[in-house]
Amino acid sequence: MYEAGLATLRRFGLEIREYPLTRRPDAELRANPEARAADLMAAFADPAITGIFASIGGDDSARILPYLDPQVIVDNPKVFMGYSDTGTQLLFAHQLDLVTFNGPAVMAGLAQASAFPELEQHIRAILFEPTPTYEYLPYPNWVGGYVEWSQTDDPAAVGELVPHDGWRFINGEGPVRGPLVGGCIEVLEFLKGSRYWPTEEWWDGRILFLETSEDVPSVEQVRYWLFNYGVQGVLGRLNGLMFGRARGYTDDQKSALDKAIHSVVVEEFGASHLTIATNLDFGHTDPQWILPLGVTAELDLSEGRFQLLEPSVE
Repeated sequence: MYEAGLATLRRFGLEIREYPLTRRPDAELRANPEARAADLMAAFADPAITGIFASIGGDDSARILPYLDPQVIVDNPKVFMGYSDTGTQLLFAHQLDLVTFNGPAVMAGLAQASAFPELEQHIRAILFEPTPTYEYLPYPNWVGGYVEWSQTDDPAAVGELVPHDGWRFINGEGPVRGPLVGGCIEVLEFLKGSRYWPTEEWWDGRILFLETSEDVPSVEQVRYWLFNYGVQGVLGRLNGLMFGRARGYTDDQKSALDKAIHSVVVEEFGASHLTIATNLDFGHTDPQWILPLGVTAELDLSEGRFQLLEPSVE
């Protein structure tokens, strides 16, 4: 799967450089957050490197953050992409005014790209052929998981293709604009209350995107996490809120999640101004969008449209 992900990157004309811990066992990686940070800092510092791609996610990337050097990142801006557990590092770098990219990882998303022709077109449009604006479109089909990797050598062996069941608009009307920010809701919980979490004022005017992982947290658990954003005062400062397609949820659970989101945001915290869309094409289902943190986007429920209003790379 890893090699298949690299093959996808090479189809875009990229040359691959692996860093020392790239292929090391999980136990060794977990035991060495400082060494993992050193790999990341070396990639940022090297002027020959133009893009950094996470190989896969995890559940402990917050342990890397104390060892990152903010000045190295500021002095060497470049494409930095991953999702799920990589979200802590993406938010860290974004708060240094770097555009970072919530999108497919090498083994989870890029390796399976040959199963989804529209995904490669999307990656090229976002990262390699930027335009002044970009409109996101729904993928015609999606999958909620892969064939067990130990049981196949085919990276395109994904789960059952499901026809797209539509975006859901649960609050708001006309267009709202703001810089994008967000990630996996469980992973962002690792940062709340820490020095890596933004101030309340930092959220002003942003469009927040959140998604749930393959752990399939309960609707009530998601409600609790979202409630905390309300307690912080974040919900009242946002312009928009987007939720990705919830992996592993039944249709009834998706409907219950929509009701819970509306209940917390609009009824309990009074953020009736907030435009809210759910079941969007990002997160832990495939294929997924690339969402650039810090780039101004527009979410228009009246037109059913979501678009970037500026390019995310030069």
